[in-house]
Formats: sequence, C-alpha cells, structure tokens
Amino acid sequence: MGARKKIMAEKYKAEKKEKAIAIMRDCPTSPRKMRLVADIIRGVEINKALGILRYSKKEASIRMEKLLKSAIANWEAKNEGQRLEDATLCVKEVFVDGGRMLKRIQAAPQGRAHRIRKRSNHVTIVVDKMVVNEENK
Repeated sequence: MGARKKIMAEKYKAEKKEKAIAIMRDCPTSPRKMRLVADIIRGVEINKALGILRYSKKEASIRMEKLLKSAIANWEAKNEGQRLEDATLCVKEVFVDGGRMLKRIQAAPQGRAHRIRKRSNHVTIVVDKMVVNEENK
C-alpha cells in the first residue's frame, strides 16, 4: 500500500470510529410517512431529538425513537472511554429508502380489481459528534 493510500485509510478509519450507525430494515410504514419524521430530527442534538420523537403524534416516531436509542447505544459501545454527557452528539444523517412492497388485490365493482400496495421502508441513522464552528462562538 502506498503512503497516500495508507494515510487516507487511517483518516477514514478515524472518522468511522467517531460515527455510530443504526439501520432498521423492512419497517411496515410507508417511506413518505417515515420521511416526515426523519426530516424533523435531521441535524438536531440527540437529547432534543429524543424529546421531539417522544412527544410527536406520528406513529412512525415511535419506531424512529427506538432506532435513535440503538444508534446512541452503538456509539457508546464504540467509544467506551468517553462519557455520553461530555460528547455533544447530533443526528448527522437520516435517510429513508423504500423497502419491500406487498401487493394485494381488493375487489372493485363490476368484476374489476384494484391493486393495494403495502409499502415498507429501510431507515438509517448516523450519530456523530456535533461540529462547533469557531466563528459562531
């Protein structure tokens, strides 16, 4: 391995050490409904995000809260020496992808049929340390 490649690999490894990822697959909620909740917490500090999710009326927020707690637990497992209170963590990335779609038929008038598509989604949350700009202080 060349010197530049090794330096970049070490840099990438150090960045990956800071991040914690949690993934939820095949969640039985439509991606559109889940994206509404994901947009609310993107870029927010984790304690504030947990509060937002806890008091949200959306049904998708229950699953998103559980996934965020899992991402926080993953961060704690990666960074055993550090305390959660000392590190200001934020939700760095949240993205919702479409998952498997169950296709069903519903009877319609005059011998016809309508197709029902029961959608699901995949959600990924990345938790990382909050970057504080020196200019904003």
